[in-house]
Amino acid sequence: MSATTAPRTGDQPASAEAGALLEIRDLDITFTTGSGPVHAVRGANLEVYPGETVAIVGESGSGKSTTAMSIARLLPSNGSVTGGSIRFDGKDITSVPLGQIRALRGSEIGLVPQDPMSNLNPLWKVGAQIDEALAANGMAKGAAAKKRTVELLEEAGLPDAERRAGQYPHEFSGGMRQRALIAMGLAARPRLLIADEPTSALDVTVQQQILDHLDTLTAELGVAVLLITHDLGLAAERAQHLVVMYKGQIVESGPALQILQDPQHPYTKRLIAAAPSLASRRLVSTKSGDAQDATQQAAPAAAGGSAAVSERTSAANTPVDEEAPADGAGSRADAARSGEDTVISVQNLTKVFPLRGKVPWRTTPFTAVDDVSFDLRRGTTTAIVGESGSGKSTVAQMVLRLLEPTSGRVLFEGRDVAGMKGKEMMALRRRVQPIFQNPYGTLDPMYSIFRTIEEPLRLHGIGDAKSREAKVRDLLDKVALPASMMRRYPNELSGGQRQRIAIARALALDPEVVVCDEAVSALDVLVQDQVLHLLNDLQSELGLSYLFITHDLAVVRQIADHTVVMEKGRVVEHGSTDAVFHDPQQEYTKRLLAAIPGGSIPLAGAETIEVDVDTEVPEADDARGGDRDGTDAHHPLGGDPEDPFSGAGHV
Repeated sequence: MSATTAPRTGDQPASAEAGALLEIRDLDITFTTGSGPVHAVRGANLEVYPGETVAIVGESGSGKSTTAMSIARLLPSNGSVTGGSIRFDGKDITSVPLGQIRALRGSEIGLVPQDPMSNLNPLWKVGAQIDEALAANGMAKGAAAKKRTVELLEEAGLPDAERRAGQYPHEFSGGMRQRALIAMGLAARPRLLIADEPTSALDVTVQQQILDHLDTLTAELGVAVLLITHDLGLAAERAQHLVVMYKGQIVESGPALQILQDPQHPYTKRLIAAAPSLASRRLVSTKSGDAQDATQQAAPAAAGGSAAVSERTSAANTPVDEEAPADGAGSRADAARSGEDTVISVQNLTKVFPLRGKVPWRTTPFTAVDDVSFDLRRGTTTAIVGESGSGKSTVAQMVLRLLEPTSGRVLFEGRDVAGMKGKEMMALRRRVQPIFQNPYGTLDPMYSIFRTIEEPLRLHGIGDAKSREAKVRDLLDKVALPASMMRRYPNELSGGQRQRIAIARALALDPEVVVCDEAVSALDVLVQDQVLHLLNDLQSELGLSYLFITHDLAVVRQIADHTVVMEKGRVVEHGSTDAVFHDPQQEYTKRLLAAIPGGSIPLAGAETIEVDVDTEVPEADDARGGDRDGTDAHHPLGGDPEDPFSGAGHV
């Protein structure tokens, strides 16, 4: 038996005596496209034992979700298993009739999909959808199902679960919708739970709660978890076994801590070096030309203290060049360096929503944002963090004037945006651009990628056809996508690729302020790291200002100058990122910081990992292969870097 197909012998859980619950051998998955077959997964081998959590990590398009979806035969219609085998509980299910697979779904194999909005029926109440899952799997019906639904929503961390069960998906925040999907996936207590980015939309405290719950199921019920994630910190903290995929192949596989502490393959080293939750470094602009920046870039990982954060060289504290031009990008950057120019001022902002009760014509006021105030200085980044439902996205929508405040005001360069109309409002839209959380809902499925990015340029009358095409190509390059992507449509892209398109579109008008609402939460760590560096470089070069809405405190630590902490609609802590992270005053803030995944994982030699994430990964040589006994194997990576579907996980 070859090294790549040998059963693992070194890191099985105690339950391994009964054999693997899931065993994948030499799996090949091919998609049929107009340009020919695409080999999305090639020669994949992995095992999952009862009571074990196995994490598959890799960048968007590496094939990790495709591998997982093939188990329950949920591949798109143009995708099929063309080689190898999938065995569940000792039985080969690769080619069994679809009826047998349907019988396994829910009862034996549970699924928590990545995108909550496209996986919940918008016309059905959330509770009714979970009731249906319980009834379909013979767990409960009628009143018993409704009672069990409330219990499942409570287990998934949803507050006021009984009332929430009677609401529709659009009345939930992104995190709440994801929790509802988790409740649905666990409804029938399956033996194997496939969790495809189950916590990407969740704040760190709820993420911790959900994953603690999954750990409890694993320990008490013997439920195995196949966790698909781009969060290396989460994988390090929660999985016993780690599988690293790159361009459709497993390039490294073994015990999670062993791989994280002693990565062998160059691609794995890149992933670890780029993971924000496994390092405390702050981003430094690569365009400043300051030699001091280079020495400060490595300091945080070794220092580990507040000095590591306070030493960031920011555009906001660079001396003003008095000879700078009076207008244009140069003057914007120079104005930002003064650190004294407030570009957006939020003053006593309050938003009250009327919530329908059981009687349709009676409503109950709900205060989503309560007397919030803060300033965004030009050329700096202010992050708003908090749990799902804390009101941070509502604040962002009022800043963008997508929602009207109940009281308070938003000032842009001293002017109340509420009074802007016509051309003045059009000018504001050009100067303040959003990047929204959900790339599935913000891209028109009927528009090609070129038209999606080019549209704002046409609407604002910028350039001619030739210059706009050049601009689109430049933007695609900046967000690490090939120019050939222009011909594609959103349904042909993975979630991470769609979010990169959304970022490119937001940057098309060269805005002065960018409101980023969970803008990097859907990205794998390599692209996330690249995009964060891109945003940081643009800020240094052009004096851009960012309002960064996120639940990922590891990202905040990297990019933000100031941090606003929100809880239940109110600001509970506000200060420099240095002060908030290293001397938090509120218990709520301390709880958020303590929940950052992977923060306590000891990474031997992590301080000295020096990897250029823009460097092409070489062919696999002496890296650990897809087997589980730690032996070496050769894995030719192959693939065409100019073809977005070379090893793509979604087609």
